[in-house]
Amino acid sequence: MNTKSWLTVASVVLTSAVTVSAGDITGKINLKGTPPPERALPLDPACGASFKKNNPGGKPTTRFFASKDGGLGDVFISVKGVKGKGKAPSGDLAIDQRGCEYLPYVSACQTGQTITVKNSDPVLHNIHPTPRVAGNPEKNLAQLPNGPVLKFSYKNAEEFLRFKCDVHPWMFAYVNVVDHSYFAVSAEDGSYTIKDVPDGTYTVVAKHRKADPVENKVTVKGGKVTADFTVVIK
Repeated sequence: MNTKSWLTVASVVLTSAVTVSAGDITGKINLKGTPPPERALPLDPACGASFKKNNPGGKPTTRFFASKDGGLGDVFISVKGVKGKGKAPSGDLAIDQRGCEYLPYVSACQTGQTITVKNSDPVLHNIHPTPRVAGNPEKNLAQLPNGPVLKFSYKNAEEFLRFKCDVHPWMFAYVNVVDHSYFAVSAEDGSYTIKDVPDGTYTVVAKHRKADPVENKVTVKGGKVTADFTVVIK
């Protein structure tokens, strides 16, 4: 075998040696206990009309416990102890204001990722993020109806970073800023998926704003591994 052939073989072997296997962590967040009734929101006439347009037949209430079929939504799930940051985000995290609500209510993004906030309502809003972690800037920006999209970004990890509207004091959203890509937010039925987690044994943590965090130990070895959680109402 000539030198060129040996180099080709060595390159293939080296590439194979450094290839890291990965898998997906999937599961469901189950709700245990009966959540308290959601509270009605005191919408003014303009917000009431916008809410009705965007939510025919719906009632404007708080959104503390988004649940369906025994599952619980708006739970932030993250993996502890993974080396590296994973894949960089492919786009922005988009938040809209419709019916005088922030949508989504709970979301997540990576550090440095752009968060865009849009105003689809026929009323003035102000976007007022109130971070608690040093180095994440607080801002308070007015946004006209269908005005230009506002952009935010945070360099430090922070859980449940609050966005609020001082014009409409019932309006809140919570963004989990993570310094890696191994996270998810559960859907209303409690389902979630965290993709491309490198093989290894990790602690997975599920956090809801109104309950104590719960943990699960998982071992990823390619393919898919299931990690279900039960969140108990306080």
